[in-house]
Amino acid sequence: MELKRLKFVDKPFILSLIILIATGIIILTSASSGISSDPFLYIKRQVIMIIGGFIVAAIIIRYDYAVLRRYSQVLYILALVLLVLVLVMGQELRGTTGWIKLGPLPAVQAAEFTKIFLIISFADFLNNKKGLMNNLGQMLPCFVYMGLPFVLIMLQPDLGTALVYIAITIIMMLIAGANPKVLLTVVFTALLLVILTLFLHFQFGMWLPLEDYQISRFTAFLDPYNDGQGGRGTGWNTIQSLVAIGSGGLTGKGLFNGTQVQLNFLPEHHTDFIYAVIGEELGFIGASFVIILYGILLLRAVYIAFNSRELFGTLVVIGVSAMWLFHIFENIGMSIGLMPITGIPLPFLSYGGSSMLTNIIAVGLILSVNIRGRKIVF
Repeated sequence: MELKRLKFVDKPFILSLIILIATGIIILTSASSGISSDPFLYIKRQVIMIIGGFIVAAIIIRYDYAVLRRYSQVLYILALVLLVLVLVMGQELRGTTGWIKLGPLPAVQAAEFTKIFLIISFADFLNNKKGLMNNLGQMLPCFVYMGLPFVLIMLQPDLGTALVYIAITIIMMLIAGANPKVLLTVVFTALLLVILTLFLHFQFGMWLPLEDYQISRFTAFLDPYNDGQGGRGTGWNTIQSLVAIGSGGLTGKGLFNGTQVQLNFLPEHHTDFIYAVIGEELGFIGASFVIILYGILLLRAVYIAFNSRELFGTLVVIGVSAMWLFHIFENIGMSIGLMPITGIPLPFLSYGGSSMLTNIIAVGLILSVNIRGRKIVF
């Protein structure tokens, strides 16, 4: 029976995923070659997490995803506990306290794993509210449900991950049948309030739950040369990323030949700005190829979602797709100067054990819905 189920695996989804991961390993080899005495240090760590992720994903695929509904409340509580735990004993890294250090092991980012827990638990929560999200009062419990982890994330503070939570919440609610007019009104109202709050902060010094450097990073993309240091402050990352991508031209400078990357002008080029490495060394063709791969991956995920036998499976896959979509849009956007720098990684390409493990576990959930989310006719 298991072999018969495997014939339903979405081949375009798997193929695009494998090519993305392979591309990520190749690019990371170039991006990380000059930042450690061991040129393969980051590659070895990344490959270990990829293998570990596929082992966990294989275990998930063996079981029916619907079983997870029984543990949705447990997963939600576990997510909250983890987010509280990092506030109490988290290790500060790159300005946030969202990292937990476990002995000699590398620090893990708890917020990455909580995304999966919250997607599963919120899918069950929305499944039970089907047809009951027609007005603001009926939607309020959904906002509270996801608002609690959002607040805990903001306390770290981790603006990038908090924005991912918002994207997941809105898209999952829309697919679950929330009144689009009411929901979008709430979204646009919140956006206007954010703009107003930023205006009051810069004009009158209104307090914000973020550090000054985080606010500067968030707004620097609007005019990176006007950062108070002539582009050498918070605008530096955006400027160097634009230089890297622009200098790549049509075909790029070739692997290991990107000057912005190899001479370390571009900060965080193996993590946050991995797309700029692709643009400089593989050019417009390579950068476009990556976007096409992401497009195939997301479209096939949506196809799997809407072919699920039940709403819960649809919402789980849509939640993962929303997570990936926001990461892709925001990361590439900040690399080309169209979005604020929030420090969220590019799925399957950026270096990061927690991110890679979370994304491959998410693949396991999608494939479980893919092969078990429909009735099999023998």
